[in-house]
Amino acid sequence: MTSSAAPILITGAGQRVGLHCAQRLLEDGHPVIFSYRSERPGVKTLRDLGATAVFADFSSEAGILAFIGELKNHTDSLRAIVHNASEWLAETPGAEVEAFTRMFSVHMLAPYLINLHCADLLRHSSPADIVHISDDVTRKGSSKHIGYCASKAGLDSLTLSFAAKYAPDIKVNGIAPALLLFNPDDDAAYRARVLAKSALGIEPGSEVIYQSLRYLLDNPYVTGTTLTVNGGRHVK
Repeated sequence: MTSSAAPILITGAGQRVGLHCAQRLLEDGHPVIFSYRSERPGVKTLRDLGATAVFADFSSEAGILAFIGELKNHTDSLRAIVHNASEWLAETPGAEVEAFTRMFSVHMLAPYLINLHCADLLRHSSPADIVHISDDVTRKGSSKHIGYCASKAGLDSLTLSFAAKYAPDIKVNGIAPALLLFNPDDDAAYRARVLAKSALGIEPGSEVIYQSLRYLLDNPYVTGTTLTVNGGRHVK
């Protein structure tokens, strides 16, 4: 990755994939700013490593705009924005609107507003990138998680639109992963069913997303593209 004094912003980096990518960027010598919604061990870990933590509640326009204002108090430039913050909410009877609205806000409204209001920060760095972390589920839809899938599909559309809007100054791409990490309470039968969905049949871990992120940040000739990182689910 081209060296830059400007920090990389990662949203939702307090745990799992976001935490791993933030740690790897710090290990590689890149300053990091990250958003978090609640205090977790990973938030402290990143602070201790020298990253700048900024609280964010992306469930409303007011919360998103408050985050943007606070971000600009910390930096006047950004090397990249990595939209990793995500919600996985069940669409239970009677609570569908609340769940859909929240996922729309986190997956679409927050990236939309941050991209619009922080383009000036990115233009102070060259090269500059925006990366949206989407989901492989958008490739075929989901009967069980309609709101989640729809809002992530909207994020894929934002990748195309912002790539066109911000070229050639800012590259805009996406990453669409399938299974990366099981949860500790996932039983053996569930793990076997999920692994069987992909051609490669492995639990790859978070590093494959960091490798994909590095590719997008390093390559000067890729924009408007979403990388599929799904172990070959589409060929099963």
